Amino acid sequence: MSSTEEMPKWDEALAALATDEYRRKNVPLGLDDFHALARQHNIRLDDIMETMFLLVIHGKWQYLDTTGQRQLLPQKTLDALYVQRRLSEDDLRAFDGSWLPAG
Repeated sequence: MSSTEEMPKWDEALAALATDEYRRKNVPLGLDDFHALARQHNIRLDDIMETMFLLVIHGKWQYLDTTGQRQLLPQKTLDALYVQRRLSEDDLRAFDGSWLPAG
């Protein structure tokens, strides 16, 4: 990659995995879906969720809370969730709404 090209801000493979799952199910994804993807592909849940947060932060996906209201997730929200450079399972439970591609 040349120095003029910007590196992706998220894990492209995990983003593709989530997008494929969304297309397969044809409904917004929830934490249970991300848990299942993590188990199925032997991936850390917090790595998947970090990617999901970054996709929302950069407008590629959206997050709807449990009432269906779209929630903005600024970078400071993600930063506040880190515990020793990992997202904690307890903190992630607060994001049990719906995740879907923007657009």
